[in-house]
Amino acid sequence: MLNPVTPEFKARLRGLLSAAAFREDTAPYRQEPRGRWTGQGLVVAPANTQEVAAVVKACADAGVPVVPYGGGTGLVGGQLMADGPAPVILSLERMNRIRDIYPMENVLVCDAGVILADIQKAAADAGRLFPLSLASEGSARIGGLLATNAGGVNVLRYGNARAQCLGLEVVRPDGTIWHGLTRLRKDNTGYDLRDLMIGAEGTLGVITGAALKLAPRPVGVGAALMAVPSPTAALELLALAGDRIGDGVSAFEIMHRQGFDFLAEVGPKVKQPFDDIPEWCVLIDVGLPAGLPPDAALEGLFEVAFDAGLVTDGVIAQSLGQRQELWDIRENIPEANRRIGSVSSHDISLPLSAVPDFIARAPGILAGIGDFRINCFGHLGDGNLHYNIFPQQGRTRADDEAARPAVKRVLHDLVHEMAGSVSAEHGIGRLKVDDLERYADPVKLAMLRAIKAALDPQGIMNPGAVLRQV
Repeated sequence: MLNPVTPEFKARLRGLLSAAAFREDTAPYRQEPRGRWTGQGLVVAPANTQEVAAVVKACADAGVPVVPYGGGTGLVGGQLMADGPAPVILSLERMNRIRDIYPMENVLVCDAGVILADIQKAAADAGRLFPLSLASEGSARIGGLLATNAGGVNVLRYGNARAQCLGLEVVRPDGTIWHGLTRLRKDNTGYDLRDLMIGAEGTLGVITGAALKLAPRPVGVGAALMAVPSPTAALELLALAGDRIGDGVSAFEIMHRQGFDFLAEVGPKVKQPFDDIPEWCVLIDVGLPAGLPPDAALEGLFEVAFDAGLVTDGVIAQSLGQRQELWDIRENIPEANRRIGSVSSHDISLPLSAVPDFIARAPGILAGIGDFRINCFGHLGDGNLHYNIFPQQGRTRADDEAARPAVKRVLHDLVHEMAGSVSAEHGIGRLKVDDLERYADPVKLAMLRAIKAALDPQGIMNPGAVLRQV
C-alpha cells in the first residue's frame, strides 16, 4: 500500500536535504502543458545523484510514491499524479552539469537535469552536434527526454533519443544506484538495461545521468519547402530525396494548409512563403559534408521531382536566415494549435505506405461524430503524424469536449487496424494507459507488468503511468 507525504515524512527529508532542495508547490509542477490535469505532491530538487538516492530510499522505506520531474513538457501526463496519496515530486532541475565532453569519441556525459538546448550548445562549442531537436528544447531536460524516448525532427537521420544514448546512471526504486555511464559502443554483457530504462517514463527508476552520442557537424545545411499535390506524392518525394541525397536528408516534415491557416488566424506571426498556400507541402532539411552544396542538392531534387509531377511549387533557402524562416513555420504550428485549443490531439505512427490511406479515410470517420477542423502535420520521414482535431471557427474546445472520447477511439481504432501505434513519440503517461491495454499484445502487457513487479515491487515509481496501478 502506498502512503502520502506526511509532516513527519517531510521532516525526515529535511534532515537529508538542504533548504535549497525544497520547492514551492506551484503551477509548473502541478499543471501539464495542455491544462487537462492538475497534480499534487511535495516538490524536492536534489543537487546530485547521492541526494536522489537518499530521497528514493526514504520513499521506499515509507511507501511514499515518487514522480520524477524533468522540464514538465510532457504531453501525456506522465510528470504529474492527480489521484491517490500525495507523492514526492522529484525534480532534476538542480542537476544541470555537463560532466565531461570527449570530442574525439563523439561523447558527452551530463546530469539528467541539463536542458536540451544547453547540451546542443555544449556540443557545438566542442565542434560537434547533438542532433536531438524538438519544439520544447529550450525547457525540456535530457532525463525526461530519455525517459520518454523522445523523437523530434531529426529522427529520420539520427534516430529517437534511445539511439543517441550510450549509457545511463539510474537510481533504482530501493535507492541503490546503477552506475551504467559507459561510453562503449559495443558491450554484449547481458540484458540491455539502458534500453529498458529509456522509454520507461520513470516507472522503473530515476535517470540521473547520461552518456550521449555526438555527431560530426554538417559543413553545409539547407532547407526547402515544396508544395506537393498529395500525401502519396510526398511519400514518393521522400523516396526520391533518399535516392539522390542519401543520409544527408535530416528531416522530412509534412504540413497541411490548416496549420498555415491557424498561424494566420492566431499567430505566432511567421513569414508566409507562398502567395497561395498549397493543400499539402513538405519541409526538407539537409546537412551535407564539404564539397556538396545543399542548395544545389535541393535544386536538383526539385527539378527532377517537378518533372515527375511530385511537386508543383517550392522555396529553397538561400541563407541560414531563410532556412530558419522555413523552420519557423513548422516549429510554430504547435503553438498555434495550443492557442486554438484542440478537441483531441493524436501522436500516431503508421507504416509509411499506409500514411496516405489513413489521411484519406480518417475525415470520413470523424464526420460521423461531428464537424471539425483537422490539422495534420508531422515527421513523414519516420511515419509519425500529429493528427489533431479542432472545433470549427466560432466554437471552442469546451463546446466539443463531449465528443473527445469518441474522436480518440475511432482514430486510434483506425491506427491499430492499419498496424500503427497510438503513441509514436510522446509516450503513454497516464493519458494513454487505457489505449495500451486496448491495443497492445496481451503477451507484451504481461511482460511489461512482470518487469515492473520485479524492479519496483512496492510500486512506488511513478504509479499509474504506463501501467495501471493495481
